[in-house]
Amino acid sequence: MTHLDVTLVVVPRERFSYTQQSLESIYQETQLAFNLIYVDGNSPAKIKKYLETQSQEKGFKLIRTDHYLTPNHARNLGLAQVDPRSKYVVFVDNDVIVSKNWLTALVRCAEETEATVVGPLMCQYEPVHEEIHFAGGESHVVVDIKQRRRLREKMYKQGKKVTDVLPKLQRCQTELCEFHCMLVRTSIFENLGNFDEAMMNTKEHLDFCMSVAELGETVYFEPASLVTYVPVTPLQWQDLHFYMLRWSDEWELNSLSRMREKWDLVEDGYFQHKYKALGWRRRDSILQPIVNRLVFGSQNVFLQKVMMYGLFAPVEKILNRYLTSRYAQRYLRDRDLKLPTFMPQTSKKVTVGNS
Repeated sequence: MTHLDVTLVVVPRERFSYTQQSLESIYQETQLAFNLIYVDGNSPAKIKKYLETQSQEKGFKLIRTDHYLTPNHARNLGLAQVDPRSKYVVFVDNDVIVSKNWLTALVRCAEETEATVVGPLMCQYEPVHEEIHFAGGESHVVVDIKQRRRLREKMYKQGKKVTDVLPKLQRCQTELCEFHCMLVRTSIFENLGNFDEAMMNTKEHLDFCMSVAELGETVYFEPASLVTYVPVTPLQWQDLHFYMLRWSDEWELNSLSRMREKWDLVEDGYFQHKYKALGWRRRDSILQPIVNRLVFGSQNVFLQKVMMYGLFAPVEKILNRYLTSRYAQRYLRDRDLKLPTFMPQTSKKVTVGNS
């Protein structure tokens, strides 16, 4: 395949501090030629400079906005710049580490099965490529005896060790692929259009895969491709603002509401559980490390709960509402008027990886 056949679109997930490690892994471990479009949604000055330098050196297209982006908005910005001749577009979050031949395996699966979407064996945490995050899954609507439409979502093998499970895994058709890393046949967008930007921060992968299946197209899981998503707790200071907005209560509620409305789903226990858990990522990644420091590592559960839910969580909720409201006033109402800046490619082809 030539460089025109595959385009990678890298977008921000929830932080920026892992940008260099992730980008370097893509260039070091990818043997198949590709084009790269990198979407930078208001990264800190140091990361911004790094990406500009890398864009000039490696010849990829860099898209920069002066404000943070929702995931689907970022993907749409990248998708709009994909060459129409590109057979596949691979969406990659900016906090993943890939392994050798990851892209070759995804493309081979798509070529041999004619799949529209292909996902890798997705791992989580460091050390990389050791613990499974996702190995295919289920995502569909079930109609109960009262004719109510319910969402069925299930992720396979999460938390299992790769060494224990990988020998038993095989390429197979599945219903679900996550946007940590997802290969998509570019032609599907002629029928689906852009990603739904009303899905602001969660369940957008379910919505997309279900939309693909509704058109009679297929989603495949390819365990020969190994990729790791690397979350970090505690977060670096420079990541806090974006993380709080990215996982804000309002964005999640809007996304869940859109999912229910779009697929005509009943507001059942699945959604009630999501409402009850609002803000859990912010509590785990931002507030819990603060509480741990203040109690000097004490394992007193009562003291930790008092500090978390009696002091910090209520204050953080107020701050979160303020940040979300300010962002909406500045960037959502007139977003179409705030055009991103593009750094053009400086070379026609990317030379990558080891032979």
